Amino acid sequence: MQQHGCHVVMVPEDEIGPGFAYAIGLSHTHGGPDLAMFGLDVHVMHRILNRLGAKSATGAALAEDQRHPDVVDGHQVALRQVDLRWYRTFFGRAIGFYRLPPFPVLQVAWPDVDDRFHWEERAEERHRESQPQLWLPRSEHPVGIWTTELCEAGETG
Repeated sequence: MQQHGCHVVMVPEDEIGPGFAYAIGLSHTHGGPDLAMFGLDVHVMHRILNRLGAKSATGAALAEDQRHPDVVDGHQVALRQVDLRWYRTFFGRAIGFYRLPPFPVLQVAWPDVDDRFHWEERAEERHRESQPQLWLPRSEHPVGIWTTELCEAGETG
């Protein structure tokens, strides 16, 4: 927590669903949003979240709809605001740290090999399913792993 101003919780892939990671404390330490990422190896996501957290620590304002081309070699990531209705499913430890929502969380989305994001029509189906669309309310989210087993199980990390 002291080096980057946050702690990254890593939830590895298991029989319930894909892995995810999220940074807790950026809001508290730097006044910026906390960050969450889904669908890659948890150690890769940890490094990406730390790179974005370092930007926040130097005073960069991380915000919805930003693209960052300098945190993953050769690709950009996009930031999207997480809807509060997803917090209890994915961010239990952050709720414990902050005591109660709301605290800002941005989803860090990564593109496929053709630089298409998972919400874009031309993205491969496998890529579209690799990450949730947490800026959407649950009722509007496409049905899949992110709206079934994980939502019933809640956070396991």
